[in-house]
Amino acid sequence: MKTCCELTLIGRDRARFDPIALDQLDATARLDGMGRVVGLPDLHAGNGIAVGAAFWSPDRIWPHLVGSDIGCGMALWETSLAVRKFRVGQVERKLHGLDDPWDGSVEDALAAAGLPIDLASPGLGTIGGGNHFVEFQRIEDILAPERFAALNLSDDRVWMMVHSGSRGLGQAILQAQMALTGKLGLLATRPDARAYLLRHDQAVAWAVVNRTIIAERFLNAIGLSGRRCLDIVHNSVTEHRTGWLHRKGAAPADRGLIVIPGSRGDFSYLAEPVLDSGDKALFSLAHGAGRKWSRNDAHARLSRRFRVADLQRTKLSSHVICEDRRLIYEEAPEAYKDIAGVIADLEDAGLIRVIARLRPLLSYKTRAQ
Repeated sequence: MKTCCELTLIGRDRARFDPIALDQLDATARLDGMGRVVGLPDLHAGNGIAVGAAFWSPDRIWPHLVGSDIGCGMALWETSLAVRKFRVGQVERKLHGLDDPWDGSVEDALAAAGLPIDLASPGLGTIGGGNHFVEFQRIEDILAPERFAALNLSDDRVWMMVHSGSRGLGQAILQAQMALTGKLGLLATRPDARAYLLRHDQAVAWAVVNRTIIAERFLNAIGLSGRRCLDIVHNSVTEHRTGWLHRKGAAPADRGLIVIPGSRGDFSYLAEPVLDSGDKALFSLAHGAGRKWSRNDAHARLSRRFRVADLQRTKLSSHVICEDRRLIYEEAPEAYKDIAGVIADLEDAGLIRVIARLRPLLSYKTRAQ
């Protein structure tokens, strides 16, 4: 058996990590050509690959470590709406038709991003399923007032977080690659690796366009304007220090501000990476709270305890729009880890400075048309 490469866990208590996720992480650390592996505080078991992790190799690329939702990530927008004018019922009534295909020019949007027209898809501008969402929030408290002010951010505006990815495009790219090479690592200098990287980079750019259109659709539905404060990618492979850094459910620590969401019933955190200590975690950070239970487990446990109506309101009094009866159980706050603990682990490791905490007001996942 191949010797495990350097494997680092970011967390104060190893016992809090899921043993299945640790086994998955260990298996990845034994891949030929793997250089370093990092498990972040939100680490949890995935479909054969641990989520909440970063992987570095000096010369190889593994498409299956990036996964099928290439470019999935978070965008955070500051809207023009004052918090004091936010009325959840009024906003909720306006959020219809947003799961339908976007009626704008897909071709123009792709061309503006330098993407080929053959990547046009009815999925562009839609959230998708799983853990993707749009959430309206307000600033709960500011922990670094001087930094908050220097960034020219507003504490009296409604904020909007968009979580989505490359929809079916990333899935198609991974399936095509797996049919060609399976789970083999691709030598980065070879043509097959370069071909994958081209498709990968297109999917990342597509996902950014997707989040932008989603945000604009929601803002237009409510009659608001807004400005994007950040857009970060959680699933990707990029060149890093003469090697290749894969992130699977991990926020970048080398792209400026990040937002780390809790479950839809908990706070989110606006933070700044601490660059001079970033190498210990491969310049990667937790991308959220991380799952505590699998989707099947969450549905089995929670559907016995709660009605759907119970999950349409949270402990923080926020509202949830999710008219998929199974999904609302699978993505319930109870299925996720405590985000405060994840943030504390990152702070304890010296990886982030928290700037502000955001409280959810209204979370949108999907609704019947």
